[in-house]
Amino acid sequence: MLITMSEKDIYRFKVLSDVREKRLRQVDVNVSVRHIRRLLNRFSTLGAQSLAHAARGRPSNRCYSEDFKAEILKIIHKYYSDFSPTLALEKLSEQHNLAVSKETLRQWMIADGLWVPHSKRKPRIYQPRYRRDCLGEDGSHHDWFE
Repeated sequence: MLITMSEKDIYRFKVLSDVREKRLRQVDVNVSVRHIRRLLNRFSTLGAQSLAHAARGRPSNRCYSEDFKAEILKIIHKYYSDFSPTLALEKLSEQHNLAVSKETLRQWMIADGLWVPHSKRKPRIYQPRYRRDCLGEDGSHHDWFE
């Protein structure tokens, strides 16, 4: 069985191997002794796969179904394509009785191309206002110093 491991898991595998072969002491690992013993017990029975998280590669338990996501995006395309995520969320909850978090809806709209985040938008070009030619010409019609 192929196990995908992160850098942290690989480092932990090396450290546990060193502790098991007495090249490194449990106290020197900067992890509690109890945790090291627990990891060593699991490591000796299951091997390297005990270090990788069991839910790696699986979808989250809290994720929305693709059908639900497609339905919401279809409604937004049809009725609220020019709305911001917050306003679209309010309309979805009021008009269609659909509940999604604001950040989830924002991410879906960004991925679908309906919303451009502020950091990715092109900056506005402003006309520069140059200085006046003469001293004292500040643009006002008041006689300030006379």
